[in-house]
Amino acid sequence: MTKTMKRQKDQPLVRKGHTITHVILVILAVLWLIPIAFLLIASLKTKKEYNMSYIWDMPVSFGWSVNFKYLMDYSTVLQSVWTSILYGLAGGLGCLVVASLAAYAIARLNIRRRMLWFLFIYSGTIFPFQMYLIPVFKAYMEVGLYNTRAGLMLFYVAITVPFAMFVLHNQFRSIDDEVVESAKIDGASRMRTLVSIMLPMSKPSLIVVFMTQFSWCYNELMFGMTLVKSSDIRPVMATITSFSGNVPALLVGCIVVSVPTILLYVFLNRNFDSGIVYTSK
Repeated sequence: MTKTMKRQKDQPLVRKGHTITHVILVILAVLWLIPIAFLLIASLKTKKEYNMSYIWDMPVSFGWSVNFKYLMDYSTVLQSVWTSILYGLAGGLGCLVVASLAAYAIARLNIRRRMLWFLFIYSGTIFPFQMYLIPVFKAYMEVGLYNTRAGLMLFYVAITVPFAMFVLHNQFRSIDDEVVESAKIDGASRMRTLVSIMLPMSKPSLIVVFMTQFSWCYNELMFGMTLVKSSDIRPVMATITSFSGNVPALLVGCIVVSVPTILLYVFLNRNFDSGIVYTSK
């Protein structure tokens, strides 16, 4: 009887705590959405209306089509979007291939000094990326990779491998040893074990790594501006940065640029539940 009464007294406190948490989350969500609302409002204004009104004033005329036409006529944003998608795919998929092999070797194979190899690869995430700028630039100038698509894709693969290896290493270590031993008993080779067992059971981690690394490569600015100078192979963030003269058109460009990463999340988010169900079997 006493325990029942105590539980009934504790329930209002729990509900009150949940209510406070929800209120805080709603406030943070509103604060997060305010800049996006201002961006959408300003992108609907014409250049003249934007210059003669406050940022929170609602647009009088629908100027989105005019701004979009101006953006297409005086910039190469759409071409740069496709170029950045190519860089993102190369960086995301390339790092998955290299990181999967490295993580599998360190986590599951009997190699010497595995912890030393792990720390050596993971050290790529310890130091700030700015310190790589000058050495990579000088090396690219000497070997002929400066201002090339191949050079930028190679860099994006290399810079994203350490984080991907860290995530996949922990994922591979969490898989039961009995599963790997059963594959060995059935005659599966090491590569077959990786491809047919380890990677399918790590599907959620692979998706998360690909999404984060693709987004980083797609939104990266510093190396895209330093290692590339031609407008036809320049990443989209460098193209947006160099665009000026029409703020509403620039904001329209920001909206257009954000579409690929939003679609990527919407598409890959559907695979999370199926991946989790698969790994729990």
